[in-house]
Amino acid sequence: MKAPHRVAVLVRHGVVPMELGLAHQLFRQARSPGGAPLYEVLTCAPEAGEVRTDADFPIHVAHGPEALATAGTVLVPATHEPDEPETHGRLGPALAAALGRIRPGTRVASICTGAFVLAAAGWLDGRRATTHWQSVADFRGFFPAVRLEEDVLYVDEGDVLTSAGEAAGIDLCLHLIRRDHGAAVANEVARATVVPPHREGGQAQYVRRPVPEPRLSSTGAARAWALENLHRPLSLRELAAREGMSTRTFTRRFREEVGMSPGRWLAQRRLDRARDLLERSDLPVDRVAADAGFGTAASLRQHLHAALGVSPSAYRATFRGPREAAGRAGISAPACALS
Repeated sequence: MKAPHRVAVLVRHGVVPMELGLAHQLFRQARSPGGAPLYEVLTCAPEAGEVRTDADFPIHVAHGPEALATAGTVLVPATHEPDEPETHGRLGPALAAALGRIRPGTRVASICTGAFVLAAAGWLDGRRATTHWQSVADFRGFFPAVRLEEDVLYVDEGDVLTSAGEAAGIDLCLHLIRRDHGAAVANEVARATVVPPHREGGQAQYVRRPVPEPRLSSTGAARAWALENLHRPLSLRELAAREGMSTRTFTRRFREEVGMSPGRWLAQRRLDRARDLLERSDLPVDRVAADAGFGTAASLRQHLHAALGVSPSAYRATFRGPREAAGRAGISAPACALS
């Protein structure tokens, strides 16, 4: 039996308990069809022992930095105490020594201002990244070589991933589980945790605006109807009509509520549907494409390759194979005619 993938959560004084807890909660719930754990989660610190949190209780961390040398993934949460990456844009000696134990090729990820640690270590230079919207100005000042995206929930750069505020750590962990083991496993973890497998929108919807625009109506009914009709060609005009709006008003309201255009949202939901069918069913690829609204197998291949870099058959083989006997398989994908 393959050993569980080891995730080391590197905490510092002032760690946010929610960020530490969500990593343990989500990764430890990921199970194989036979019930075997897919991840092992260890908490470590630059120095083992008592670590302060930003709450009224400390935590005892049994593992020191040596745990980082055995991890397949290292996750760095934020701290609410002044630390050199966040205050001066550089690593302190103990933290630098700890990060030096990470093996080449190890996947590294951050939650919230944990991105400052990754940037200070030089892992984000020339790459896309995100952090909490309130820390954007400081981040840009310290790390001009990083391509900061301030309006997204998380950024995946392959071996280095970053996420926004605390709750965005949930989105990031589910994304990692989905990337490692497919949508079916990630969806089960989300269901058990009572959180959505995908959270729509980005950080922009949480930024306080001086004069909030009053909302007289929503685009929620149109979105719900679209999800029930993904197999059909769907036009922007048709969606807007369901809310009694002009296409211009609908598009503006949609962006405000969801954080992206109707076309991009619909493409992602189609891709989600296609991935789920590839994982959970034996339907031929052309039928999957039709049911997800891509129309043709060629269109599905194009969209899936653009999003994930693989063909439908390769995706199915990767994420369905181990679950064949259990009759399981799942996924999600995009495709759409809207813009």
